[in-house]
Amino acid sequence: MGGEEEQWSREEAADPGEFRRLVEGIVGAAEPGAVLAAGIVPYTMLWFVEGDEWLGRLSIRHELTPHLLELGGHIGYGVRPSARRRGYATQMLVQALPVAAELGIDPALVTCDADNVASRKVIEAAGGELEDERHGKLRFWVATKLK
Repeated sequence: MGGEEEQWSREEAADPGEFRRLVEGIVGAAEPGAVLAAGIVPYTMLWFVEGDEWLGRLSIRHELTPHLLELGGHIGYGVRPSARRRGYATQMLVQALPVAAELGIDPALVTCDADNVASRKVIEAAGGELEDERHGKLRFWVATKLK
């Protein structure tokens, strides 16, 4: 299957067979030589959980297309709305940096909407250095290796 960026509903993901397919697709997207849908680059997805509670997800793109270099970046993340404003996004990004380094990414490009103050603070807290703004997106470079 290999990371075709399928969307699952909660009901589908609740089915053990469908959930297994979801996980297999995510794992497959990180494998070298994975066959992915057009425009999709290899990526590693990490889930952030506390106990059995899912809080969010983070994706590390292993390479950048021209579009991702301009607007998307190496790392994207999202926190469940009911878990926001508790520092989870910062924890997720900081904990993902060594994973990105292991993938050979240093520094990592992380972007956010120019008016997304919360996301900007997350990126800056993780050491992000603002390069510029393009098309309404702020572009930050974040070191992934300890100096």
